[in-house]
Amino acid sequence: MGPELTRPVLRVSGLSKRFGGTQALRDVDLEVAPGEIHALIGPNGSGKSTLIKILAGYHHADPGAVAELDGEPFDLGQVTASRHDRLRFVHQELGLVGELSATDNLALSRGFARTAFGNIRWPEMERRTTALVERFGLGIDVRRPLSGASPVQRAVVAIAAALQGWEGRHGVLVLDEPTAVLPPGEVSRLFDIVREIRDAGAGVLYVSHRMDEIFALADRVTVIRGGRRIATRPVAGLTPRSLAELMAGEEVESDHRPRASAPGSAEAVLEVRDLWAGPLRGVGFALARGERLGITGLVGSGHEIVPYAVCGARTGPVRGRLRLPERSARWVDVRDAGRLGLPLVPADRAGEGVIGDFSVGENLTLPLLERLRTRAGRLRRRRESALAEEWIERVGVRTAGPGARITKLSGGNQQKVVMARCLAQRPEVLALCEPTAGVDIATRLQLYDLIGRQADEGMGVIVSSSDTQDLLALCTRVLVVRDGRIAREISGGEITEPALVHAMEGTSVT
Repeated sequence: MGPELTRPVLRVSGLSKRFGGTQALRDVDLEVAPGEIHALIGPNGSGKSTLIKILAGYHHADPGAVAELDGEPFDLGQVTASRHDRLRFVHQELGLVGELSATDNLALSRGFARTAFGNIRWPEMERRTTALVERFGLGIDVRRPLSGASPVQRAVVAIAAALQGWEGRHGVLVLDEPTAVLPPGEVSRLFDIVREIRDAGAGVLYVSHRMDEIFALADRVTVIRGGRRIATRPVAGLTPRSLAELMAGEEVESDHRPRASAPGSAEAVLEVRDLWAGPLRGVGFALARGERLGITGLVGSGHEIVPYAVCGARTGPVRGRLRLPERSARWVDVRDAGRLGLPLVPADRAGEGVIGDFSVGENLTLPLLERLRTRAGRLRRRRESALAEEWIERVGVRTAGPGARITKLSGGNQQKVVMARCLAQRPEVLALCEPTAGVDIATRLQLYDLIGRQADEGMGVIVSSSDTQDLLALCTRVLVVRDGRIAREISGGEITEPALVHAMEGTSVT
């Protein structure tokens, strides 16, 4: 079902927003039709997040903007009960309270079911919550605090909270990067639910950096760049290349694949044996110099634990052995892996990758401070600044300078800082977990090139990702983990999306 040619359910025109000397949005027009999935796409820093926050009432628009819901004007910056009921949001920052259960979190947005005496009807609340989250097919204990839930489970709870009471309603559901941590199986379930919402007559505004999602799901797409609306087009009339060119403002190569695999004679830079951690059951592998090794699997398979374990960043019980043959013939207990100094690009950039109170330069040079100190222990500030500037330029971070606060950067630029911090240590092995989650297409391609150059120069690279696009673009060999063990190894030209998905699911390709 495509968009109806009727009055738009949401119309915004002349939307501008300035923050001090920065013009975040300039005269942006946007329309979402009833029964339409409308994608919103653009590079990091293009103004997408600002637009969403204005719709949600977090920011006020500059004077002159006009907005309508079902033909009724509403103030961009004031949240009324009627508007809240017709405009629903799932933000990148999920807005959940980790100390509370899924049941409590859903009740915070829609209220508690109570008896005539005001007592909460807990069995009814739990039944409602269970019914909502079970649509995604994930086992979630709706009574336990979300602090112990996985990122995927928390994302499902946030989506379920927004979907409460939406059956048959007329309005707009805004989804901002809803699949950033979801593997293929859960993505398809989410897509089915989004289509149900559309088919019931609601409009869906879908913000994503993943081009494959746009073509799989959306009816129309609006591209914004530099705070301006560049184009609104039917998706059926676009190709991945033409959409990428609209985003980047220039010709880009959207079909990014590794040029070559590591030579078969390349020596191993890392060997791992008998790794046990969480669901992992005796995993072992070798990583060759210049190799880009992918590790993937479904949620709960344990693939995401591997980079944390080999870098000594795993919290929780772990056992196994590893060694760096070019350094020593000795095997090291994986519990002591932190002493080897292998850097990690973590999955949770905001929670694990950056320190929000620190500057760009301080985040970048944090693991190098001992090298930057005098014999008396004083920090050589000029050397620190010069090193930060060098790596900011080398990885292409868009920032006012090393002194800028890291939280002022877009997600993609923060990810580049985390990458630069790891690369500045000049390691033999680089481990990455979900390296392109929440970054735009242009930045994704830049990260692919950056990672590829490191491998070409002889660095061994481990990429743990649930994003098949990452695996296709980056990896020369992929290990698929299922039920805690390596179930399949896929190499070279055999690395295709169907092969990866079937290997993860444990189904036949034919």
